[in-house]
Amino acid sequence: MLIGVISDTHGLLRPEVLTRLAGVEHIIHAGDIGSSEIVPRLAAIAPVTAIRGNVDMQAWAAEFPDWEVVTLAGRSIYVLHDLGGLNLDPVAAGFDLVVSGHSHRPRVERIGGVVYLNPGSAGPRRFRLPVTLATVDLSAAAIRPEIHELVV
Repeated sequence: MLIGVISDTHGLLRPEVLTRLAGVEHIIHAGDIGSSEIVPRLAAIAPVTAIRGNVDMQAWAAEFPDWEVVTLAGRSIYVLHDLGGLNLDPVAAGFDLVVSGHSHRPRVERIGGVVYLNPGSAGPRRFRLPVTLATVDLSAAAIRPEIHELVV
């Protein structure tokens, strides 16, 4: 199973995002969605698990939780916006993957058998950071995340 992971769109859904996510079986949006139009457009590609971030304060964002747990391909995934707000031990909780956003910095790290993934920001460019998203192959024995820099 191949999933797409995106964060910090801040109301901008680039055509390159839609192209890169074509063919994924599920999409995770790790917050700072920025517009009520983003999730429905992603849902036209694949089912979406989305949480709200610190900029998602408008009425439309109330339907999204602050964090979510989703199981895909037998893998337990914890999704939150700001990794600094992680208030549990992912190893003890049995999570395979922790997805976060907020920093706009793409990152993949393995700690204690748990994969931590920040797909970076796919929205408006911030500072000199790249515009990125991630895909994750959940079908192999090991979780295989890949960061994709978008040409913009």
